[in-house]
Amino acid sequence: MTIAETDVFEFDNSFARDLEGFYVEWQAAAAPEPAMVAFNKELAAELGLDASYLSSAEGVGILAGNAVPDGAEPIAMVYAGHQFGGYSPRLGDGRALLVGELLGADGKRFDLHLKGSGRTPFARGGDGKAALGSMLREYLVAEAMHALGVPTTRALSVVTTGESIFREGMVPGAILARIAGSHLRVGTFEFAARLEDKTALTRLADYSIKRHHPAAASSERPYLSLLEAVIDAQAALVARWMLLGFIHGVLNTDNVTISGEGIDYGPCAFMDGYDPKTVFSSIDHAGRYAFGNQPSISIWNLARLAETLLPLIDSDNDAAIESATELLQSFPDRYQGYWLEGMRAKLGLADQATGDDELAAGFTDLLEAHRADYTGSFRALADSLRGHDETLQQLLPDDKARGAWLDLWHARLDGEGRERSVVADEMDQVNPIYIPRNHLLEAALTAATDGDLEPFNELYEAVTHPFEKRDGLDRYTEAAPDSFGGNYQTFCGT
Repeated sequence: MTIAETDVFEFDNSFARDLEGFYVEWQAAAAPEPAMVAFNKELAAELGLDASYLSSAEGVGILAGNAVPDGAEPIAMVYAGHQFGGYSPRLGDGRALLVGELLGADGKRFDLHLKGSGRTPFARGGDGKAALGSMLREYLVAEAMHALGVPTTRALSVVTTGESIFREGMVPGAILARIAGSHLRVGTFEFAARLEDKTALTRLADYSIKRHHPAAASSERPYLSLLEAVIDAQAALVARWMLLGFIHGVLNTDNVTISGEGIDYGPCAFMDGYDPKTVFSSIDHAGRYAFGNQPSISIWNLARLAETLLPLIDSDNDAAIESATELLQSFPDRYQGYWLEGMRAKLGLADQATGDDELAAGFTDLLEAHRADYTGSFRALADSLRGHDETLQQLLPDDKARGAWLDLWHARLDGEGRERSVVADEMDQVNPIYIPRNHLLEAALTAATDGDLEPFNELYEAVTHPFEKRDGLDRYTEAAPDSFGGNYQTFCGT
């Protein structure tokens, strides 16, 4: 391990400084022949980083973990978590390192995190490495989510290590450089609660307030306000997922951030045909994290956070439980409010009106009855306002049911009195035309694993500009062909 003397990074490592006991100092495993395969120049510019340096051999060495830049303090974070409902008292970064915290020009703080950098004390039997396909999946999905306006961790780079690792067969190893507001999770609080050390729990809560929810600090009950802020952030995040037909896949408490950012895009996917029971994750045998379950499972996860905060919320445990429960019970209304706000935009509604929730639910009921393509249906709905009904009729072939709903929708639009062409254009600004379709993503990742990055780069270009229809990209708008199969599964990559 070498030290890279560079002034490209400005680090201020508050987690390592303030939260001793929640990490171990660690170093990445050596990557024998690191090489850049994907680099996010736009994100580098946003972070004030020198893209030309990071693309150089020395920069690639840093992004592969072979060199530690000045000011960095690589650590593996420890946390606990509930995985598929079962409690694991010590999880942590089994194959990842927090290199350090970057400070932007505005003082905003970001984690620079390497995923796939080798075994740590928390590896739990895994090899600590990551496959190229899995890291490119996270890179592309994270940036697609960002382009769709969803709070998310970001991807700075993917570097191959020059070694092969064993998964279903031998595949290229790779490391993802991930950028996050932080990696604080519900699981971090579960680990703190396990310590039965109120001082440590208070340090973590105070740190989380300062870093992510500073308004809570001035509240009469700051720790209750922290819980409320996290509940609200997660309600907004999950509503955005549901509006886009996105399924996280493994919504364990260690994958629920305090910041409200989406994290860990492993067994995730976007639906084609609309069905709330859709599951893609190969390890979700009971459908715990099915698409339609994401709001309710989020309440369950947030209840685990609330349990950890009870000693800080009130010295009277019964009073603490009552206050926390009241907040948890507000989640459905918060979620429904965010979801309905988003659905109004997707349906071209500028104002609020009684019955909008029934109107929105009526459309998703239509989609479910026909297993219609979720993403394509909203674009087809906008096109119908322009007089192009063919695609919508193909997606929703029941003339009577479709016509009955369209009559209600048109009457609602007539009440607002706006030009239909204007409404259609506004709908296209919030309803994506390009998403990471599963069959296209799998084909791109397979090609990349075999050394051909062109399909990946073309798909990346499409999904990171998701709303603007462009010539020559029609195949990126189409649902998977029948030959793709109805039993598509995604995997964790470990």
